[in-house]
Amino acid sequence: MSGTLDTNELVTALKAAAESTRLRILVLLAASELNVKDLTQILGQSQPRVSRHLKLLAEAGLIERFREGSWVYFHVSDRSEGGRLVRRLLTTVDARDPVLRRDGERADALKRDRESVAQTYFKEHAADWDRIRALYVSDAAVEAAIASALAGPAFKLFVDLGTGTGRMLEMLADRYERGLGFDVNQSMLAYARSNLDRSGLARAEVRHGDIYNLALPDGVADGIVVHQVLHYLSEPAHAIREAVRILAPGGRLLIVDFAPHDVESLRDEHAHERLGFEAEHVSQWLTEAGLNGIDIRTLAPEKSDGRQQLTVTLWLAHKPASVTSAPQPHSLERIGS
Repeated sequence: MSGTLDTNELVTALKAAAESTRLRILVLLAASELNVKDLTQILGQSQPRVSRHLKLLAEAGLIERFREGSWVYFHVSDRSEGGRLVRRLLTTVDARDPVLRRDGERADALKRDRESVAQTYFKEHAADWDRIRALYVSDAAVEAAIASALAGPAFKLFVDLGTGTGRMLEMLADRYERGLGFDVNQSMLAYARSNLDRSGLARAEVRHGDIYNLALPDGVADGIVVHQVLHYLSEPAHAIREAVRILAPGGRLLIVDFAPHDVESLRDEHAHERLGFEAEHVSQWLTEAGLNGIDIRTLAPEKSDGRQQLTVTLWLAHKPASVTSAPQPHSLERIGS
């Protein structure tokens, strides 16, 4: 589907949406990406029944599916007229409907449970997180690529989202005048603060923060990195939109994460929510968030030492410079308070 829906396509789309369970599914998938198991838990219905509903919605062009390892996720299509029709229809739905509210509460609880698993893992592995990460990818090669991607004049305010051990703030210390790292896990923050203190890096600080709702003004950071974070998140596209919100016109956003892989053990053993990302998928999120000039670089795994390593992808994107009005200046002292 492209441009507009013809009569048959419109009738098919409306018929697909005109059923109570399928409408509930559309409301959920318009808010987040979910798999069949998620939907069966939220809706309280059998897997075969949910799968049949998903098949019908996909055939009508209202939702899309994408595979990550052995799991398949679904979301309301952002690229088809059917998906855009769904979003228009959902604006007429009463969010106070008790069934939809209950579905939303269950979906939120599911996300909290997943995030809790990840946070428990981080808490247990804060001291050896860098060592664990090195089991899967050559840090030296990745850090060299990051340094190259962010070369140029020093950033006035550089933000590291999901800072973890604070490694990015340490490694890129000569690239910014002021650095801020955000993480939701207090154990990781304590470890990061220890690292920064040991390095004597007074220009950087870390603080507790929600990657989906950052306590920073719009357009205040001219450099942002999201390093090996998205695969832990239930809503990576949401995190990207929030990063773009705080990115200044002309600023740069660098995302570093795994390419798609099938190492299922990472879900259970290391709390990975996603088994990597297709380059085009992340690029689409960046474009939809308003960035351009997207440059993609892939670092192939090293196989010479016998370790299992994963391919890493870097996405560097730019926020267009404002041509109508410049953002109001923000005091870095106030931001850091």
